[in-house]
Amino acid sequence: MSDAEEAPRESTGKNGETEKKEEEEPNPNYKEVENPQEELQDDTLAWRESQEEEEEEEEEEGEDKEIVMEETEEKAGEAQEEEASGIQKETTVEPQEMKKSMTSLEIRITDSQSITSGIFPTTQRGSESKPSLQSEDSEADELEFLDLDQLSPEEQQMSSPERQPSGELENTDQRPQDELERERRDLEPEKREEGQERSMSSIQSIAGISRESLVSTTTEDILFQKDKSAPVYPLTLTWSFGWNSSLPVYYIREEKQKVLLYVCAHTVIIYNVFRNHQYHLQGHANIISCVCISEDRRWVATADKGPDCLVIIWDSFTGIPVHTIFDSCPEGNGIRAMAMAHDAKYLATISDAEVQKVSIWKWTLAVETPACTLELPKEYGFQNYLTFNPKNNKELVSNSKTQAIYYAWVSTLQHSFTFNKLVGKFSQSIFHLNLTQILSATMEGKLVVWDIHRPPSSTSTFLSFPYIKPCKLVHLQKESITVLTTIDSYIVTGDIKGNIKFYDHTLSIVNWYSHLQLSAIRTLSFSKTPATPPTEKSNYPPDCTLKGELFVVRNFIIGTSDATVYHLTTDGTKLEKLFVEPKDAICAISCHPYQPLIAIGSICGMIKVWNYEKKRYLFSRVFEKGLGVQSLTYNPEGALLGAGFTEGTVYILDAMSLENESPEPFRYSRTSVTHISFSHDSQYMATADVSFTVAVYMVVVRNGRRVWEYLARLRSHRQSIRSLLFGVYLDSNEPRLLSLGTDRLLIEYDLLRSYKDHLEVLDIHRTDQGCYPTCMVWYPPLTRELFLLICNSGYKVKLFNDGVKCKSLFTQQQVGLQILPVDGNPHKTTAIVCHPNGVAGMALSYDGRYIFTAGGHDRSVVQWKINLRYPSWELAPPSS
Repeated sequence: MSDAEEAPRESTGKNGETEKKEEEEPNPNYKEVENPQEELQDDTLAWRESQEEEEEEEEEEGEDKEIVMEETEEKAGEAQEEEASGIQKETTVEPQEMKKSMTSLEIRITDSQSITSGIFPTTQRGSESKPSLQSEDSEADELEFLDLDQLSPEEQQMSSPERQPSGELENTDQRPQDELERERRDLEPEKREEGQERSMSSIQSIAGISRESLVSTTTEDILFQKDKSAPVYPLTLTWSFGWNSSLPVYYIREEKQKVLLYVCAHTVIIYNVFRNHQYHLQGHANIISCVCISEDRRWVATADKGPDCLVIIWDSFTGIPVHTIFDSCPEGNGIRAMAMAHDAKYLATISDAEVQKVSIWKWTLAVETPACTLELPKEYGFQNYLTFNPKNNKELVSNSKTQAIYYAWVSTLQHSFTFNKLVGKFSQSIFHLNLTQILSATMEGKLVVWDIHRPPSSTSTFLSFPYIKPCKLVHLQKESITVLTTIDSYIVTGDIKGNIKFYDHTLSIVNWYSHLQLSAIRTLSFSKTPATPPTEKSNYPPDCTLKGELFVVRNFIIGTSDATVYHLTTDGTKLEKLFVEPKDAICAISCHPYQPLIAIGSICGMIKVWNYEKKRYLFSRVFEKGLGVQSLTYNPEGALLGAGFTEGTVYILDAMSLENESPEPFRYSRTSVTHISFSHDSQYMATADVSFTVAVYMVVVRNGRRVWEYLARLRSHRQSIRSLLFGVYLDSNEPRLLSLGTDRLLIEYDLLRSYKDHLEVLDIHRTDQGCYPTCMVWYPPLTRELFLLICNSGYKVKLFNDGVKCKSLFTQQQVGLQILPVDGNPHKTTAIVCHPNGVAGMALSYDGRYIFTAGGHDRSVVQWKINLRYPSWELAPPSS
């Protein structure tokens, strides 16, 4: 049965609105009228007031008075008769039903104030909706929340919420009698009184409620036109540096502005290139593992891996999460691969479990159970890529490195796998342009062509199930194919050498881009806007066929393995680099002491400097292979930048050019340098490494020049060093140096008595008995005493005074903000999940307005704006 046949039958009214026929389910968005008794009381009160006014103005009013008197007397007579008899003629409401009706009205008015309630109802976790293996003509298909078959992308934006039917069918035998009675009233809209409709409209007008939701009425431009309201949280995400280059980047809009969509850790970024503005879709608690998008670029689906994994469908026009699927993979660790049908009606997922499951979700029904599920045998390999047939949403294909699987969804989800002959490692599989074949690309540059055998539907045996069979192996190119996709009438490949090639339906090459000098292609995303027809001013390149016609194709986005994103304008072949991000873990960040600059260092050997107020990249340096940046710190004057590397090298760089300040780097550490710190006068620099060793460097004068020299190093701890901190003695201006390790030792060093190759220890103190310390910082000078604030693994905060006498204050804390003084008041503490896999580094802006957190292996740095006027803090009760 076609999609058009399974869509709800509709008719068009006089006003051009779509109306459902009477045999269909009632509209759940119809709202009950208010208490009819209250309307009668209002009419009686209006009659009494009009009587008093008429007695006072009897002489001034002439014939109008008589007309008004006649009308009010008639209304009063009707009201008195109904009050006397206690019977309402056309609207009969039982007391219990009336109470439920008012409750329903109150709930719906409250829900309509939410921007998402106009489209999807609230879905409770752990709902008892049952999974259904339904055929094409199932009734659930006729009750979809978004009728995407009947609407074009433009019509979807402006669709009325009156067309939004309810979710799955319920058993009417088990439903309350008052709900059935309400549905019978809904099925007869022509019997409703006009006064009731006006009453409902007046209530909505008074409450400021729109009959149409933001999702159903918005346009593409509303996302970046939203008013910037006052922050309501203590920490607000304002910018995200980085990109998860293992996931695709999508080209979602081009007509008026270049807008991209990509993933950064557990956040989806919608980036407007022209405005240099980011919009963040936040909702996942784990790292996002896969993302897909509908053909019209409206609906975005994201999934994560980890405990309590989620699948969220977003509206990219408004940034609203329209539906969330909880426990999408209860037996596994999350979702490994995901695809959305081209008509956006279905979502397919493959779990990231030892035994993988393929599930089809009718997400427009707002259900949390799949329509069908198929368990895959282990011998099929670990399936990591999935896509729908662009012309038939009941067919899919997935592949692992060794097997390609074809799926057909009729009444149940069935599959057909490939032969056991090894033809190479599969990368991606797609449906051929002719829709009768499937293509699988390999890392050996080959293309496997599979024929799809679809027996006649008249046969009802098991052999009537569609299946695929390999027909030929094409040696397409020498380079490994990393990306395989289609656009218009072309089959497109991207390879490990950075080449992008276009083939026709016969797999004959039409054109290619090999001179761009790119890294391995990770993702290709074409604009949804068709290519502009060539004119006299056009500069499209000729294709490589014998005819030599102009090669006209849409503009597209390129994502490469070195975490670089490009935009290619095909008319003129103009390549524009949009952004370059670190391709490996980020652990090192440091803020400039008096300018809005942040330095970000990655394990890939890159250091980037940003202006975090203007969100502008300034300059960078990439070190030779094998040098990964592990730690960064500006000196107090902001002229130098100390950098520690993974193999033990220490660089002192010029802060504005990132050139070497010293002729040669220091190579005294044998392992990764995890901490760097400068003294207040920039005369000393100390480092700590993975081997529990502290090293000190100092400034000396040689030949009239100030140069840095190595002083001494000492393996002072037995376990990893968590903090390295300089301070100042109260009775002098001499610097002091302290280190804190997980061995529960706080060690202070005597810099004045240290000399070449000898680092003197001044004092050693144990900070904890059971828990181990995690970090330390100098307490602000709010008192005359000097304190150290130390946090430990037991969520305790301890204050140590200058004499290192312990003063412990117990409080349950996480990474976040703490109002001083630290007195244990829980209302003075707030925390937020910055990075699902832990925070690898943290820095504070010089003016105290922003906090920056580095996520380590999620390859991101997040900028958080501090809101000191958080309402809960201003109303926090005093400490006891």
